[in-house]
Amino acid sequence: MNTTIPQVFAKAVAHDPAAPLLTWYDDATGDRTELSGTTLDNWVAKTANLLVDGVGLGHGDTVALLLPPHWQTAALLLGVSAAGLAADLGGDPQPVEALFTTPELVERAAGWATLDRYATGLLPLAMPLRTPPEGYADYVTEVRNHGDHFRGEPVGAADRALAGYVELSHQDVVEAALERAAELGITAGARVLIDTAFYPDANDWLLAPLAAGASIVLCANLDTSKTEARAATEKVSLTLA
Repeated sequence: MNTTIPQVFAKAVAHDPAAPLLTWYDDATGDRTELSGTTLDNWVAKTANLLVDGVGLGHGDTVALLLPPHWQTAALLLGVSAAGLAADLGGDPQPVEALFTTPELVERAAGWATLDRYATGLLPLAMPLRTPPEGYADYVTEVRNHGDHFRGEPVGAADRALAGYVELSHQDVVEAALERAAELGITAGARVLIDTAFYPDANDWLLAPLAAGASIVLCANLDTSKTEARAATEKVSLTLA
């Protein structure tokens, strides 16, 4: 049994590295981004390298992710985990070693004490921000300077995975993800369409599907009139909307 988030992700990628693992839709902008296992793995590795080599973080440090569901949020959460860091997904403000957010959430992010702040516009084609908020570096610009492979020290089942209002080890997170996958009816090999409006928790839209061995069609601002056609086009076997 996999007992860490990096192990769960590695198994999901290894099943078919070239197949779509996470497909993103935003019906408000018309954005569609398809990431194979290999492509998402590259983003995860770049993120982990940014955190370790760029920011200088080490095992046990905490990174705040004040971000909505999005494929970049997935890359960040998985990258934080790969680097052996703990993710704070937005509980009460606390001191952290680094923080990632969007320009729209900068005011909220001010409550977290940290020296290293990054912003992303979550823009189509992973475009950088024209002007990052004052005091922030652009995640998309910075992460592209780092390598596609991460060779950090292994993550242990007892290491912290989540911090903040809830503290969970990697094994805790994996067990919770498997339990949630069973509750939602997500099975191995499924392709799951998920409406972020109803399932904003990362355990639902990311970790549970990956732990179960499923691929994800993640939809923001879902136009329900398109759901049936999209499910057919994307070969969806389970819709959570």
